[in-house]
Amino acid sequence: MCESPSAGGEGVYGFPPPGLAVADPGARQLSPLVPGAGDLEGIDDAVLDRIVVAAPPGTLERRFVLAHALRALRPGGELLATAPKDKGGARLRGELEAFGCTVNETAKRHQRLCLTRAPAQASGLAAAIEAGGPRMVTDLGLWSQPGVFSWDRIDPGTALLLGRLTDLAGRGADLGCGIGVLARAALALPEVSDIVLIDIDRRAIAAASRNIDDPRARFLHADARHAAPGPAALDFVIMNPPFHEGGVSEPALGQALIAAAARMLRTGGVCRLVANVALPYEAALGASFSKVRQLHEANGYKLIEALR
Repeated sequence: MCESPSAGGEGVYGFPPPGLAVADPGARQLSPLVPGAGDLEGIDDAVLDRIVVAAPPGTLERRFVLAHALRALRPGGELLATAPKDKGGARLRGELEAFGCTVNETAKRHQRLCLTRAPAQASGLAAAIEAGGPRMVTDLGLWSQPGVFSWDRIDPGTALLLGRLTDLAGRGADLGCGIGVLARAALALPEVSDIVLIDIDRRAIAAASRNIDDPRARFLHADARHAAPGPAALDFVIMNPPFHEGGVSEPALGQALIAAAARMLRTGGVCRLVANVALPYEAALGASFSKVRQLHEANGYKLIEALR
């Protein structure tokens, strides 16, 4: 392990629901989805007094986080874990009990809250950590990790955009790069001089940096909507922007990334993006770009090109 806060510290993972699962104001944020946060996996064993966890919905990812949280707690340290009932909350108690915990469970506002203390001898932590950790996905031939977007397959939107990258040239960026699938395809073009891969998920950036061994690539763990100083005067931006936040459809995410792409591009630069056909991105594109056209539509996705 490489990150060792002093004993007696408190951590928080993600953003537990206000008023239900309250972390100390000084608790250190440990989510990989928060740029600048600490790294839960890097914390030494048995150093935390308390941790509050907004448990992820995916089973492998959730058990990985819970196991690391218990590992990082001193024996008797407090873990408060919460999740919506229909997004992993109904399984929280059983998963914690399988680790050897005694759990006090309550239900409020469609959330399940599980309060427990780290047992002196937890069981199954190593197996859960291994199952949810970074791995080579054989079918992709790429490194990934459960919890990263489309972690074990190429999603249909990315597949659609992959076929329309052959004319890229110059300096570019991949916003919301994931494990680097699109950037790898761009770097196969000799006319591409460099590309910066930006993602809000630290795990995605770690995987992408293992998947791409090319001096033309740079990697940035940041929220591309607010990345500062960020790249500028680029020739191209490619992206498959996210449109969910907290499990809820949120078109404003993609709209903010469109505005960010426009700021990064030079006049005449091109943004090529893919999106679900139902997402209302055309107005945002029209507001930031001089020319917008739809190149293709298939499998419920649309491929759009916009010129700065």
